[in-house]
Amino acid sequence: MNKLLDYIISLTQLQGLIHKEKLLEIYNLQNEVQATIEEVSILLENLPEYLKENFVYSHHDYFVHETIMEFDEFDIQLIQRKGKPFYIPDKKELLKYKEDGYFEKNSQYKKLLSYVLKNLVHGDKEQAESLCEDVQGFCQVGFKVQDVFKTFNHYEIKFKDEKQIHEVMQLVMDLANNTRIWENNGHTPQEIFELQEKPKLRKLPKEPFDFGGGDSNVIEFKSQEKIGRNDPCPCGSGKKYKKCCLNNH
Repeated sequence: MNKLLDYIISLTQLQGLIHKEKLLEIYNLQNEVQATIEEVSILLENLPEYLKENFVYSHHDYFVHETIMEFDEFDIQLIQRKGKPFYIPDKKELLKYKEDGYFEKNSQYKKLLSYVLKNLVHGDKEQAESLCEDVQGFCQVGFKVQDVFKTFNHYEIKFKDEKQIHEVMQLVMDLANNTRIWENNGHTPQEIFELQEKPKLRKLPKEPFDFGGGDSNVIEFKSQEKIGRNDPCPCGSGKKYKKCCLNNH
């Protein structure tokens, strides 16, 4: 039963929500000792405190991440992911998502981290990792160029010229296209684009400032206070910002 709970937490962290039958299918594919639909249904009807402590709610026949329920996005999420395939990593990778805040540090993330470390924070590894985690958080919950600029402002990053801004934003775009997101059932935008090849599922712009029109492709870069992904949420909930109001941006 404990392993089944770990799967519920992991799949909810990775995909945002998971139907009880899909959960059972994935669990039984990866484990010799099989679970039953009755066991899963009991957990839905009498949600253990262990799941609540790990941000899991129950809603109809789904296990749902707390954030989706708090912002009343359950129906929206179902619409957004309709017809999209499920990303199902192997057992070892999947269960890493049980850890709060875990994400796949892929080659795009590592390239951004390396660039930031070398060119923007004077070798401060802790600052570079914190900044890149914040950027990855925005890529995960809804990418907006303005939010990325605000994040760099928050860390008091000074770009030396427009060329450097372009280089950084290209790295961020690459990360955004290869970040696993809930509305894609855990797939990245790049994977969905390649799998379905539909215009409505096109990738984010290849050029950082290509937004489809207008007389200017320059975004005003103003310094203002920015809340970090790991900072306490200003709403007073006591949670980290990434687990609370960050997802409402």
